[in-house]
Amino acid sequence: GTVLAIKVAVGDTVAAGQTLVVLEAMKMQSNYKVNADCIVRNILVSEGEPVNANQVLIELELIKEE
Repeated sequence: GTVLAIKVAVGDTVAAGQTLVVLEAMKMQSNYKVNADCIVRNILVSEGEPVNANQVLIELELIKEE
């Protein structure tokens, strides 16, 4: 697939359900979302870049609730 859009930046706090990356594969778009509140620690791809199955796209840090 190919990275169409990166919806976050390093340091952003993201909420559960928020879209981080939009990928296109076989002419279909897929939105990749988080399922817990996190902080974006690193973005390992850029828009327009081809990606492989199981490739890490973004590194996240889980926000632990107290």
